[in-house]
Formats: sequence, C-alpha cells, structure tokens
Amino acid sequence: MKKLKNTTSMIGHMIYFVRLMFSISPVFVILELIYGLLLRVPGRLISVLGMKYIIDVVESGENLERIWIGVGVIAAILVVSHLLSWLYMEFYWNIAKEKLSAGLCKKLYEKAREIDLEEYDNPDFYNNFILTIETSADNIQNLLGFVRSYFTEFVTFFTIGAVIFTIDPICLLIIVVTVFVFLPFSGIVGNLHMGRRKDNAELHHRSDYFQRIFYLQDYAKEVRMNNISPLLINRYNEAADAVIENQNKYWKKISFFSGLQETGIDVLGLMFVLPAYLGYCVLVKHSIGAGDFVASFNGAYQIAISIEFLTVTALMVFSERGKMIEKYREFLACTPKIKGGEETASCEKPETIEIRNLSFTYPGSDHPVLKNINLTIKPYEKIALVGYNGAGKTTLTNLLLRLYEASEGEILIGGKNIKDVTLESHKNRFAAVFQDFQTYACTIGENVALDVNPDKDRVTQALKHSGFSKSLKNGVDTEILREFDESGTMLSGGESQKMAVSRAFYKDCPYAILDEPSANLDPIAEYELNKTMLEAAEHKTVIFISHRLSTTVGADKIYVMADGEIIESGTHAELMEKNGTYAYMFNLQAEKYRQDNKQNS
Repeated sequence: MKKLKNTTSMIGHMIYFVRLMFSISPVFVILELIYGLLLRVPGRLISVLGMKYIIDVVESGENLERIWIGVGVIAAILVVSHLLSWLYMEFYWNIAKEKLSAGLCKKLYEKAREIDLEEYDNPDFYNNFILTIETSADNIQNLLGFVRSYFTEFVTFFTIGAVIFTIDPICLLIIVVTVFVFLPFSGIVGNLHMGRRKDNAELHHRSDYFQRIFYLQDYAKEVRMNNISPLLINRYNEAADAVIENQNKYWKKISFFSGLQETGIDVLGLMFVLPAYLGYCVLVKHSIGAGDFVASFNGAYQIAISIEFLTVTALMVFSERGKMIEKYREFLACTPKIKGGEETASCEKPETIEIRNLSFTYPGSDHPVLKNINLTIKPYEKIALVGYNGAGKTTLTNLLLRLYEASEGEILIGGKNIKDVTLESHKNRFAAVFQDFQTYACTIGENVALDVNPDKDRVTQALKHSGFSKSLKNGVDTEILREFDESGTMLSGGESQKMAVSRAFYKDCPYAILDEPSANLDPIAEYELNKTMLEAAEHKTVIFISHRLSTTVGADKIYVMADGEIIESGTHAELMEKNGTYAYMFNLQAEKYRQDNKQNS
C-alpha cells in the first residue's frame, strides 16, 4: 500500500510538471507527443504487421506483386514519418526548447524574488533552491523526452497488444508476468539514482566553491600574495575525491540491480520462455503459421519493451525525477511569510517614522538581535546609527525595509503600520545602498538606475552627487566589468562604492538608507561624499550606518547601539558632552587619525 501511494505521488509530480510546461508552451508539448509517435510507432507496427503480411503472401503463393506494393507502402510510411520528424527537430525543437527553458526559469526567478530573505539563512532550503535552479534545464529536456517516450510506449502497447491478443493471448501473459516478477528492482534503482544526485549536488557545491576562488577577481590578490593556494587545492582535491567516491558507491549498486533486472527480463523472458512457447505452438500444436510466429515474436518483443518502460523504467524515472519535481513543487509553492496590506504607500514626501518596542530574533536562534527598540525619525532628518559590529544596526534597517519581519513591536510611517501597505509601494519609497552592494555586468547607467531604461541625465546627476569622477569612454552607456565585454571598464573599490551610493540619489523616493557609504574611501573623499550626500539628500530622510564616526558629525541625531539596544542618542555635540560610549569611540578614531598623519608627515 505504501509503495502504491508513493508511486501515485510520483506520477502526480510528473503530471504537475507536464502541466507546468503546458502552461508555458502548449504547442511544444503537444508536438513532442506527436513527434514520439512518428519516431517509434510506424517502425514497430511494420515489424509486426508488415512482416506478417509479406510472409503470409509468400506462404499463400498468391500474386507476389502484392509484396512489392506492401514494401512500397512501408517505405512511404517510413520516409514520411522520418521526414516530418527531421523537419520538426531541425526547424522547431531547439528554439521551442530554449523558450520553454526560459519560461520555466522565469517562473523560478520570479519566485526567488518573492521568497523571504530568512529562507536564505536556512541551509536545507538554500541547497534545494540551488539544486532546483541548476537542474531546471536538465530536467526540462529529460522530462520532455520521458513524457514523449511514455506516451509512445503507451500507444505502442495497446496497438500491438491488440494485434498479438488476436493471435495468441498467452504471449502477452508471458511478457507481463516476466516483467512484473522483476519489477521491485526498479524502485531500488530509482532511489539509488536520486540519492546519488542529491549527494552529488551537496559535494559539487563544496568543490565548486574552491574552484571559483581561483578565477574570481575578488580573491585574485590574496591568492597570489599568500601561501593559501596549497590549502585551497587540498580542500578542492578532498571535495573532488568525495564526489568520485560517492559515484563509485552508488554506481556499483546501480549496476548490480540494473543487471539483475535486465538479465531477468531480456534473457529469461524474451530469449528463453517466449521462444520456447512459440516453438511449441508451431511444431507441436500447429496453432500458428510462420507469419503469426514472426508477428507474435516481434510483437511480443515490442510489447515487452513497452511494458518494461511503462513499469520498470517509468517507476525508476518516477523515483528519481519525481523527487526532483517534488522540490520544484515545494519551491514554487513556497509562500512568503512577509505579506503586504491593501493600501498604497505615499511616495511623495517624507513622513515621521516611529519604531515602537521593536524586537527581533533570527529564526533558529535563541539570542535576540534587537531588544525593545524605540525611536522617532522626523521628516528630512539625517540619522546615524553607530556601534560595534553585531550591535544590530543593519538588522534594524532590514526590518524597516521589511526584508525581515519583526518578532515583536511595530513600525509606523506617517502614522500607518508598514504592514498595512503593499510591499511594492513600501519598498518603492526607500532607496537602499547596502554594505555588501553588488556591481553588475551592465552599463554604468543601468548599474545606477537598477533599471532597463535609465534616465541618462538623472544618472549623470546622481554620479556627480556621489563624487564619482572617473572618465568614461561611452558616458553612462559604458559597460562595467569584463564578464561579457573585453573592453569593459573596471572600477576601483572606492569608485564602485561611489557608484553604489549614486543609486540612492537616482531613485526618486522620500527615504534613503546607506549602510557604510564611505567604507572604501579615503578621509578626503569621505569628507567630500558626506558634504555632497547631505546636500543632495536635502529633500530626503536619510538613515546611514557608519563605523567611521567622522561621517556622523553632520547628522541631526545619532543613535549608539550595543547588543541590540540603543544605549545613547543625541547630536554629535551632545554625545561628546556626555563623554560616554560615542565619545570614547570618536576620540579613539580621532587619535588614530592624528597618529597616522604624524607618521605620514
């Protein structure tokens, strides 16, 4: 009962995926089924009915010209079926497959954009996510081929089976019994294939990581300047050896059980039991003639192939592919926990932001990152969040952006809870530049606008506000990075950061969040950025996080955080007068700058 339930579930997964493909490209799915019929059924029917017809004509001694007519019809059927199959594969299949693959990937990427950020912190979900994305193209091609073959074998079984049944039903019984005796091996082989694939995905993830280190530019300097290469190569070899060992472990078992299965069906059933029975019918019972003998033997062989595919092979594929499709279903069915309301947030001018009794604990952790945070940010204020690493500064802004959901408390903008407005309209009113910002292999205009149709004048103005002054040969249309363009412009760390900061100036919205906006800049560039940033953001409420406290001097209000709590707040002058944590941190950094200046002078 359990096995039947599992099989039904696996078939359900396959039907789900076929329906998914049909929703993207119905014509392609239908043509795949027709292509399968053209490719297999005519030849198989001819091997049964065609051969029987010719032998029967020869035995009867009638007009032998009928043989040439029969051969001509057979040749015509084969030529037409192969011609149509060739035209389909040559002029339609490749393009249609790529469109289907793109359509499925689009669904996956849209879902990936919807899922909560906290899911990326879940190793099981993230591994399944990677497996789903990386195997999408492979699954499409393999599953399409399987569905096509399954439909073809299904039609073959009933058409040829009907012919053989009229000649001698016992032939069908022999094949069916033989196949089902060895059927249990299919589930074992299928589970082994799935286990191999799953283990390989995890092991390849490890080996791919060490492989990437040797060609990614981010690691190039450290790899060349230090003696870490032997360590990395050793770790890569360990991961690669683990993959090979895993392959050996599974393939020995797979080969053993597959060999038993094939030997039992092909040798015992088709090469011994069936010929013995047919020989008995011809030589002893005289119940069938030569034409019926050939038709029965060829037909039984074709039916054996069909039954073996419909049961043994299908169950094996169901066991392997069905579990892969289950991951697709789970991923595409994943619903975000963070949901928006029905109202549309205002994106015209800044309003008061109120954070009330806000607490947050990451899923799976017992230690709260934020504890009972309370603060109010007035329109157009420039707010600085400072504190040591791990104080909760970035987490607080992530909650404000609704990238995570607060465990307790609430955030209000303009007196309305941010949960009451749609997620899209809420995020549209914020420009956010993250500490771990990314540079994309696109034009600098697209990098600034993060949009397909950047406004060139606004891009130029935004770059100016961020202090970006690098000469660009094609202006805002200059390609960045050399991922796809050998002449692409490479940016330094400081230039990349200024470009990232310009995104906050480009976006027409009332609020800006800047996480470490001057981390890669020298003190002079930092001063210039702060000056232009505050001037350009005159009509925005700005929240910025910084470890370099010279950035915070011009802030309207500074909040000092430690261990998830706000321990001090006030202007720079007020906090210096308190002579607390902020004053200690500021004086410590100021002393360091003075020492550096003495050494340089």
